[in-house]
Amino acid sequence: MKWQTSGEALANNDTAWERLKGVQAPWAWSFVGPVLAWFGIVGIFGFGIASNVAQTALTYGVFMVLVGLGQMLVITSGVGNIDLSVPSTIPLAGVVGMHAMGGSNGHIALGVAAALGVGVAVGIANYMLIRLLRIPPIIATLSSSFIIQSIAITQGRQLPPPPALGAFATSRLFNVPYIALVALALSVALAALLHRAVYGRRLSAIGQNARAAWLAGVNVHRTRCLAYVLSSMIAALTALLLTATSGGASLDMGVEYMLISIAVVVIGGTLVTGGKATIVGVWGASMFLFLTNAALNAVGAEAGVRSVTRRCR
Repeated sequence: MKWQTSGEALANNDTAWERLKGVQAPWAWSFVGPVLAWFGIVGIFGFGIASNVAQTALTYGVFMVLVGLGQMLVITSGVGNIDLSVPSTIPLAGVVGMHAMGGSNGHIALGVAAALGVGVAVGIANYMLIRLLRIPPIIATLSSSFIIQSIAITQGRQLPPPPALGAFATSRLFNVPYIALVALALSVALAALLHRAVYGRRLSAIGQNARAAWLAGVNVHRTRCLAYVLSSMIAALTALLLTATSGGASLDMGVEYMLISIAVVVIGGTLVTGGKATIVGVWGASMFLFLTNAALNAVGAEAGVRSVTRRCR
């Protein structure tokens, strides 16, 4: 039997404390916030209202998860990479998708394909600005955001979603919204892509050191371009679900997700310098932001206070 010396025991305790601090699992702290926020709501308003808030979070907080997952891929691709076109891609994809569906259940597949096609086009256009014109990502995607918004305005009147899509957005399985299940399935797929597939290893390598990855034979630009395309496609998927939930597409329905998509990635533990993504952390951070905003609403805080609080976080 091997006996531990006091020094070895102290070292083990230090290791455990390092794990607790989040060195091994940086996403863990993102779940402390929502737990504390929920218990705060329980203490103020009671368990019944807190349960309703938690159910609502699984519907509307999921939109934060979705935009965060797309932004996470871009940020993971390296320092300076960011997608500020998300709030404009959402209304354009929503409007185009609803026009393609025309309110008919039989055209849902066509509308989904059209919306995702918008996402692919936006993602490629964003990276072309970055690659060919050598514009910094923050400037390129912000500039394209204005162009995308202008295109969305030219699409004319917005149509309501088909009845089947609207019913899907409001339905539940074992009291869990279908929207949350879609986000969960996407999270699992991205986890497999990032941690089990070759592409994920390449993306992490580029994020850690793009030149070293290039010298190792990784196609840096193709890998980053795909990250931008996936981000825009996820924004388009968010647009479809958001439109189905709200009863129609509007030109301002993506405005609030510009800063939120970045905040949930950072709070969730993904490295802003790139190279390491944390999908679970995006969920925790999204629930934290939603619950704190719900608590501020419940206590009657003004819109300005809620906005300042979100930005401080």
